[in-house]
Amino acid sequence: MQLKNLFKTFDKLQKLHGHKRLDAIYGAGEIKNPNLFLVFMNPTARNIASNKKWSGLKAPWIGTKNVWKMFYQLGFINKKLFDEINKRKPDDWDYNFAKKTYQQIKKKSIYITNLSKATQIDARPLKNNVFRKYLNLFKEEILTINPKIIITFGNQVSSIILGSNIKVSDYRKKYKIMKIHNKEFKIFPVYYPIGQGTRNIDKAKEDIDWIINNIPNQKTSATLSRVAKKP
Repeated sequence: MQLKNLFKTFDKLQKLHGHKRLDAIYGAGEIKNPNLFLVFMNPTARNIASNKKWSGLKAPWIGTKNVWKMFYQLGFINKKLFDEINKRKPDDWDYNFAKKTYQQIKKKSIYITNLSKATQIDARPLKNNVFRKYLNLFKEEILTINPKIIITFGNQVSSIILGSNIKVSDYRKKYKIMKIHNKEFKIFPVYYPIGQGTRNIDKAKEDIDWIINNIPNQKTSATLSRVAKKP
């Protein structure tokens, strides 16, 4: 579920750009040609897997709730798992539950990561130059995993990855092509749906749902069938 060969490099960058008392958080999910490759900003201490005492899966959003609600509404996880996530406080997540959660993500042919793996103590935004320190490793992550569709959340992450000033409001249901070693990848910039971006979560869900169901030659519609009833 993870590219373990990149862990050591990410750990070195954590010492330079992350909080000294926290561990780096790595991408996780389907690592062989997933339908969707989801890119968020950077992890924070709210992710309990960033605790140095946590020896289980160090993956995005462990111990949180809001993003999993969106994932449930999009059909990325089932109702039973979502209900269990809702019942658990952050400290109630254990190694087996974190693994079970990402097994569902993997089964749905999804990979979830952050552009920067440097965990911060809070949600204050990183500077562009820190994100750029991760860009080459991020491209290696993409090439190794070889996803069909990449979704980048928020203006800052989308702009760094695509190398130009991106406003997600101008790219709704649109994509740009990024070339890495002559290989082309479709990148869809989407509203950031968490934290201060929660006000845009409905727009993010609408656009992701459209991407799933309207991209030619993608088999995401059958694999990522939506849950009929929202929580």
